[in-house]
Amino acid sequence: MLRRYAIHNLRRNRFFYSTVTAMVPHPKDDEYLNAAIPKRIKMFESIQAEQKTQRLSLSPDPIKVTLPDGTVKDAAKWQTTPFDVAKEISKNLANNALIARVNGVLWDMARPLEQDCELRIYKFEDDEGRDTFWHSSAHILGQSLEMGYGCMLCIGPCTTRGEGFYYDGFYGDLGLNDDHCKQIEAGALKAAGEKQPFERIEVTRDQALEMFSDNEFKVEIINDLPADKTITVYRCGPLVDLCRGPHIPNTSFVKAIACLKASSAYWRGNKARAILQRVYGISYPDQKSLKEYLLKLEEAKKYDHRILGVKQERFFRHESSPGSRFFLPHVARVYNKLMDFIRSQYRVRGYEEVISPNVFNMDLWVQSGHAANYKENMFILEIEKQEFGLKPMNCPGPCLVFKHRARGALSGLTRVRRFRQDDAHIFCRESQIKDEVREALKFIDYVYEIFGFTYDLKLSTRPENSLGETATWEKAESALKEALDEFGKPWQLNEGDGAFYGPKIDINVSDSLSRKFQCATLQLDFQLPNFFKLEYLAEDEAKIERPVVMIHRAILGSVERMFAILLMHYMGKWPFWLSPCQAIVCPVSKKSQAYAEKVKDEIYSKGFHVDADLTDRKIGKKVREAQLAQYNYILVVGEQEAETGQVSVRIRDKADLTTMSIEGLLERFSEDAKISLSYLL
Repeated sequence: MLRRYAIHNLRRNRFFYSTVTAMVPHPKDDEYLNAAIPKRIKMFESIQAEQKTQRLSLSPDPIKVTLPDGTVKDAAKWQTTPFDVAKEISKNLANNALIARVNGVLWDMARPLEQDCELRIYKFEDDEGRDTFWHSSAHILGQSLEMGYGCMLCIGPCTTRGEGFYYDGFYGDLGLNDDHCKQIEAGALKAAGEKQPFERIEVTRDQALEMFSDNEFKVEIINDLPADKTITVYRCGPLVDLCRGPHIPNTSFVKAIACLKASSAYWRGNKARAILQRVYGISYPDQKSLKEYLLKLEEAKKYDHRILGVKQERFFRHESSPGSRFFLPHVARVYNKLMDFIRSQYRVRGYEEVISPNVFNMDLWVQSGHAANYKENMFILEIEKQEFGLKPMNCPGPCLVFKHRARGALSGLTRVRRFRQDDAHIFCRESQIKDEVREALKFIDYVYEIFGFTYDLKLSTRPENSLGETATWEKAESALKEALDEFGKPWQLNEGDGAFYGPKIDINVSDSLSRKFQCATLQLDFQLPNFFKLEYLAEDEAKIERPVVMIHRAILGSVERMFAILLMHYMGKWPFWLSPCQAIVCPVSKKSQAYAEKVKDEIYSKGFHVDADLTDRKIGKKVREAQLAQYNYILVVGEQEAETGQVSVRIRDKADLTTMSIEGLLERFSEDAKISLSYLL
């Protein structure tokens, strides 16, 4: 990971770096560049001119633009842009506006409005603005890579974690590394300094194929697009790129950019395909934010779960089970404690636990719709000439549990969960959606407050590929909105990003270093209950009623992943109630070993996690090792403690020693556990 950052100062027109690295010589495919770049630019300008002429011929009929506060602005169809509206509102908004949303669709600030619309404008502080900023920064990075190395660009999105961006490219035999980053940054900063506008055109499939005929990767993407898909191309400076957009107004909004690392990747994630080079970057609209991010990044490296896990002997991996982890005793302690904690809450909240099989006949996966979407990634078994599949998710099992006998009027709801995934499936009537979702949100809030997480909420609504009736979707979305409003915490609308089977609430947690992770989820599902023909008895039990709605709900998500997040969140310093290493007994010498073992046994008998260091190391070394292992309590015992039946107690991160009786120590442990679990009372 680089410790360097680059800032472009527009006023002085100079480049600044915190370190200087020698230029790295590299091959460059000038033949490819000389053939591809001029052709693309020529085609882009020709199509752009045609589309501008066509737009000018259209009648600028008056339209109404409704802002989030209800204000209505007059505008002209095919002429007025979101930027024009922003200028009317305030100079500050116009100067900082990055992207707009027009009738629920993200929209370039310079793209003319086409009809009466609802308009929302986003800045960098908004998720939509920030994601667009980083997506556009990927194009700036791509321009540097293409012009500097003559590579074939593949894809360049903002990252799924919402921290920066990357661009994949094919470089032949060249392997990029961190030494190339100074040159890459210089090219990106040059593009930023030129204030290149991001320009958009729509093209036909044939035009797109001709424009990118020199790039086999873009050609494959184009050929895979649906026949009715609108294909768009964006240009900034010499870069003409296939992209759905939208983008920020111009490159000068990016005032600070850093090239973080370079690594290898496979085209479309398939190791049988071409080997690409992936360059990661981060950018901000000011120098201060970039400095803060890079400092945070350095801090996060110290607490990377992959490093801490090995250093503290928490887990390991083995080639016999790639992608999996072997949990050592300390991690198993945390794992079981998390599950005990969640289980205790399930009991309080009226959930019932069931266990469903791990292998089902493929007919079930066909019925549930999973085979159509996941079969190529499932583990398939052939047993007695029939296909069986290991489950890729739990959902169908609970449906079979629900259906195996007649259900009452769903006033007492059935909740089903599976052990390791911490998911639940709540079956309810449409009229119960709001109440069930509100209670699930309270459950999530309760757990995350204990962990010390902050989080944000987004309501993702009906996507283009949705199944089911519009009226059903609208009723469900309305129920979710009401539940969120009654829950009382801020939430955002994420239009068009729901699952195909129902709207959902996305919950992103932020840890102690402000990194975002998605763990919890609440998803409504109208389709699976329909596929399985789930039904229930009406209140008078005289008739059978449908529909049943299924709510998919997870709080921890994958317990393994939650462990990694918590490990980094607590920076290896677990709170006492969850700690896998609550105490360690360190005898001063062999003379006090027997007493040390006695102390350990007594503490262990009370249900606490305690170890003893019975090695022949000096006591200072033992204490130091225990501090590095982040034991909550280090208990030093010598001959004096053995005679008096006491222990010398050192609390984590404190240098002072306190002498306590065993009885007093156990009371202290019990109190610590109660304080840490005060939310459980």
